[in-house]
Amino acid sequence: MDIASITSPPRTLEEIFKDYSGRRAGIIRALTNEVEDFFAMCDPEKENLCLYGHPNETWEVTLPAEEVPPELPEPALGINFARDGMKRNDWLSLVAMHSDSWLLSVAFYLAAPFNRNDRKRLFNFMNDLPTVFEVVTEKKAAKDKPSADSGSKSRLGTKQRKLDTDGHVKSISKLAEDAYGEDDDEHSETCGSCGGSYNGDEFWIGCDICERWFHGKCVKITPAKAENIKQYKCPSCSGLKRGRQ
Repeated sequence: MDIASITSPPRTLEEIFKDYSGRRAGIIRALTNEVEDFFAMCDPEKENLCLYGHPNETWEVTLPAEEVPPELPEPALGINFARDGMKRNDWLSLVAMHSDSWLLSVAFYLAAPFNRNDRKRLFNFMNDLPTVFEVVTEKKAAKDKPSADSGSKSRLGTKQRKLDTDGHVKSISKLAEDAYGEDDDEHSETCGSCGGSYNGDEFWIGCDICERWFHGKCVKITPAKAENIKQYKCPSCSGLKRGRQ
């Protein structure tokens, strides 16, 4: 049995995030597009079965690893036993929740040698994706504004990547309008400099002090320059004259 044994463990934050995204995409496929096959494999008459997502975006229903301790944290054991004792949607939702927990545990197991800042970055990357539970139940995540301590690097005009429900990279110019199915008329932000409305094709940056948002061109900040800003202060908060173009 191959449960995505790691012969060459991911060693960087980006590699671990890619590993997480692949496993997540495989599980989502099992619980959505290929749910009939998944349902049939979870026979309650069989032994304890687990749902594994693999880094190559495939999935597998099989017995747990025999070695103790296992090479990686193990998924929820015996998901097949509850298959016929619950409503189908409730059972799939339960499997999705357990899968979310497993995906996090694997990622942070691999990230154990990292420092706290890198682990926080890893979590922020993962938390930008809808959970398996949200995808399976078709629930949209709450559209929270980024917090003041999130830093400009986690905001719109950076190289932070956004993935769709299958784990494929989306264009950063569409980051906010694509996130969790949002569109332009659902976004209430206006530029703190010119008062213009949000446009998903434009680069925006948020002030970490007053939490207002600005067109990059209005405050003379480019995406490349934003990459080197640990904490962005708008012209008002920095005591400078507000920049316009």
